Amino acid sequence: MKDRIIIFDTTLRDGEQSPGASLTTREKLRIAHQLVKLGVDIIEAGFPIASEGDFEAVSKISRVIKGAVVAGLARCLQKDIETAFRALEKAEDPCIHIFLATSRIHREFKLKKAKEEIIRQAVKSVKLARKYVDRVEFSPEDAARTELPFLTEVVEAVIEAGATTVNIPDTVGYSTPEEFGEIIRCLKREVSNIDRAIISVHCHNDLGLAVANSLSAIKNGARQVECCINGLGERAGNASLEEVVMALKVRKDFWGVTTGINTRQIYKTSRLVSHLTGIPVQRNKAIVGENAFAHEAGIHQDGILKERTTYEIMRPQDVGVPKSLLVLGKHSGRHAFNEKLKALGYRLSPEELDRSFVRFKTLADKKKHVFDDDIESLVDEQLDRPPAIFSLEYFNVTSGNRTVPTATVQLRKGDKVFQDASCGDGPVDAACRAVDRITGITGELLKYELRGVTGGKDALGEVVVQFRSGRRTVHGRASSTDIIEASVKAYLAAVNKIAARKDKPRKK
Repeated sequence: MKDRIIIFDTTLRDGEQSPGASLTTREKLRIAHQLVKLGVDIIEAGFPIASEGDFEAVSKISRVIKGAVVAGLARCLQKDIETAFRALEKAEDPCIHIFLATSRIHREFKLKKAKEEIIRQAVKSVKLARKYVDRVEFSPEDAARTELPFLTEVVEAVIEAGATTVNIPDTVGYSTPEEFGEIIRCLKREVSNIDRAIISVHCHNDLGLAVANSLSAIKNGARQVECCINGLGERAGNASLEEVVMALKVRKDFWGVTTGINTRQIYKTSRLVSHLTGIPVQRNKAIVGENAFAHEAGIHQDGILKERTTYEIMRPQDVGVPKSLLVLGKHSGRHAFNEKLKALGYRLSPEELDRSFVRFKTLADKKKHVFDDDIESLVDEQLDRPPAIFSLEYFNVTSGNRTVPTATVQLRKGDKVFQDASCGDGPVDAACRAVDRITGITGELLKYELRGVTGGKDALGEVVVQFRSGRRTVHGRASSTDIIEASVKAYLAAVNKIAARKDKPRKK
């Protein structure tokens, strides 16, 4: 087991301390179930004494979660420890995690305690916790800024008192990889009973070094890492679980250790946590960001198309992302553009490809996002294949908090006008259903975005939709001061693109 790293997930405790990330008990339970699927070893479910809500969440998770250790945080106070035990008493495998600050700055300004008092309180608390549970973890808060001789003394004392894990936190993200690694080496060398406990680390990201410090600790003998999904946590956050795990997996040749994480559940877990906390994942976030497996530069795209490993050190499927994404933009090359055309069903002659590529580059210089339907539109226009068009003649909606939303829509196709009506979950849904009935084209609305283009009560609203019918996915866009009208026109624009593709001789 010396080469197996224990993954201690504190998303539900430290992660929830991120400003604005408060979770309900039900939401915590959903995440806890997903963390079990992910394969984390320990779930820190909360800080039971902090609030009734935290106590309830830890208690509920303890009762229902199987297959992972459930931990509750407590200060080195009798009331905290007893409260933590009450919350954890139904857990399959409970752990009480207690902490007490040890650094000079914390001793002098926060606790106002001498070193001897710190050790006495720590030992007393560990012994009390061991009366309740077999697993006790002790954290000397701000360990990275604690004098090494005193840190060594504290760690040896709490292990002697019964701590099964000693966690070394870089509480304020102050340390550096070389320095933090030396702390772990010192503990391994100087603490006489260190073989009786697991060395854990809990690194914060104030200087952007949380993952690097955690990996350095592992290289020097730590065998547990405390981390959060998406790197959530106080201030700049904690070490990112997905980054630590994938670094160990991709570079197993260097680190020489493994984890029990099912990496294919990483992306799903990341999205669940982001959705429930309301904290978005930055686009360029390692492993789970939207751009993590996206390529726009022409040289990169050409390399990826020839051999994936030229620019990808891991497969997107390994973390649960379906596939790599070749993003077409102003930096894209002809190879990627041609592959996109083939995926859309076009087979162009070399001359047609040259002309289309020039038009594409011109468009890409003007637009931040070039969608599939943009490409199809410019190719269709070049090939003189205007799409069959339904145009909006008239619409009327009725809606209210006690009224079933209903819409009547008239569409024109050539010289004919068609009318139909439908009910829906709201006025937009009702109008779109009426369009479906008239055109005979049905599908799934994958995305609906509304934004204000201008200010004021008469602001112009722009609607962008993503619509899938069969194997085709298209976008529609429209603007109006009436958001229902903009919605119907955007949806109709997407439907028109589907209708226009039903007979194209240049497409397979």
